[in-house]
Amino acid sequence: MPRQPSRRRSYDQYCAAARALDAVGDRWTLLIVRELLAGPRRYTDLHADLPGVSTDVLASRLKDMERDELATRRRLPPPSPAYVYELTDRGRELMPVLRALSGWGASVLDGPRPTDAVRAHWFAIPLLRALDGVAGEGVIGIALDEGEFHVRIGPDGPSYGDGPAPAPDARLRMDAPTCLAVGRGEVSVGEGVRTGRIELSGTGPLGAELAQLD
Repeated sequence: MPRQPSRRRSYDQYCAAARALDAVGDRWTLLIVRELLAGPRRYTDLHADLPGVSTDVLASRLKDMERDELATRRRLPPPSPAYVYELTDRGRELMPVLRALSGWGASVLDGPRPTDAVRAHWFAIPLLRALDGVAGEGVIGIALDEGEFHVRIGPDGPSYGDGPAPAPDARLRMDAPTCLAVGRGEVSVGEGVRTGRIELSGTGPLGAELAQLD
């Protein structure tokens, strides 16, 4: 028998917030958006970077996101046989929502609990706020003990990607507590560089601007 489409859950309230939560209010959905904001991801990669989600729930959430036109699935060109999921324009419009949630949650984010998983790129969204004032354009590589991610500075504001950038214009190395402090606004990038908490490499215009960023 053909599989029946899942029934849309709804708050049945004529309210913009309720309509938004109809689409993204289920558990895991916004965290899937967080992962896809870093770029297209294979199902296996999503599952690996969402510890605790079951395969059934992940598959269900991705189908819901396709139905709600938040994400699409496409096949990679040969010779790769894999499919990737990526956000639509409407899905990418959730970036400010994730940034607001991260800013709100960062104030209570103390040290990791024994059961907490950690991924380097999870520090990217709070860090974007500290880079909003960067006037130049380019790619910044961020290296933590937990791994690497990169931030792209462009005319539409900063965005991020998982893993190292092939040829970053500047590179910042710091520990996770420093990265979190920068994201909270407790330490500026320039202050971190001057005090030795952040190691900056890159002698171009972007590196020079980061060294002075307060």
